[in-house]
Amino acid sequence: MDNQPADTNNLKIAKRGKGIYLLPNLLTTAGLFAGFFGMVAALRGDFSAAAVAVLVAMLLDGFDGRIARMTNTTSAFGAEYDSMADMVSFGVAPALIVYQWSLSTMSQAGFGQLGWVAAFLYVACAALRLARFNVQVGIADKRFFQGLASPSAAAIMILMVWVAEDVGIAGIDLHIPAVLVTMASGLLMVSNFAYYSFKDIGTNRRVPFVAIIVLVFVFVFTSLDPPKILLLGFTLYASSGPLWASWRWLRKRRRQQGNSAGSA
Repeated sequence: MDNQPADTNNLKIAKRGKGIYLLPNLLTTAGLFAGFFGMVAALRGDFSAAAVAVLVAMLLDGFDGRIARMTNTTSAFGAEYDSMADMVSFGVAPALIVYQWSLSTMSQAGFGQLGWVAAFLYVACAALRLARFNVQVGIADKRFFQGLASPSAAAIMILMVWVAEDVGIAGIDLHIPAVLVTMASGLLMVSNFAYYSFKDIGTNRRVPFVAIIVLVFVFVFTSLDPPKILLLGFTLYASSGPLWASWRWLRKRRRQQGNSAGSA
């Protein structure tokens, strides 16, 4: 009888530990739904809607983690669920959308099975990128990503489709650029290039008032032509990794040459 209250309390604690936090996982589910809807829209031939759906998944993916940290509702389950949802929304969905839009026509142009091979390469790179990110949590510098983040790679893929649909260019006419962009986006994800993560933006740290003005300008500028401006922005971001690495290599090389000349 004396052990009854303790057993009851332990049972309550065990039951409480089996639960999950609703709000962040609900946002993750919504992002997963958006990525799945993008694939369904692509299979129906509505590529503009497919691109918008993946962009919505990107927005939701950015919110769920921040809300979990703000509300102190982070959990191992949420992290694993978010990673699996990212694999669908930013790995499988973009590859399928681009394949349906353009890469499936590669065989008609005499390139054999290069289209689906490129799509699979992107999917495999996305899986490797997410696996590497998961094992580096708590070890790597949060200010930087190692390799292009999968949402950014997915953005380049689907914005290419959205821009082409917006200007009236069929995917069959862009199969060469499509396969190059698909392979480059995948390889950048598994590269060692450093990319600024922007995770320190929006924290409790104060920022200058001019930052708000710049943010308003960015929103207004983007609203002029969302697909083209977003594609330009994400392309510049994807290029920043190799450009920054090249600049550091050149600076190191010049420093070594200067030391060699000084010692001579």
